[in-house]
Amino acid sequence: MPLVEKIPPLRGIRGRPRQRPKRIYADRGYDYDCYRRDLRAKGITPVIARRGVDHGSGLGTRRWVVEQTIALLHWFRRLRIRWEIRDDIHEAFLTLACAIICWRRLQRSKS
Repeated sequence: MPLVEKIPPLRGIRGRPRQRPKRIYADRGYDYDCYRRDLRAKGITPVIARRGVDHGSGLGTRRWVVEQTIALLHWFRRLRIRWEIRDDIHEAFLTLACAIICWRRLQRSKS
């Protein structure tokens, strides 16, 4: 729950109040009634796979985007294991890697 509380409010139309996300997707590790109850109390719909249920809940289609992004960042050896002590240097390499990934995708889409 501390992680959920740290999520910044989403921006909306100018002048409207900011709001929290409507849904949170999670895997089976977070399948506890206390988490579901706390999220619903905050007005967030939990979409959490049930423990003991066969795979195929449909969550993989949404999680795939995150897993693919992490896999793309692992192309860069320096980001696989964090060697830098300073946070700003690591963040700079992360930003550079994201820029290179976007540039490669744009180059591929042009041809």
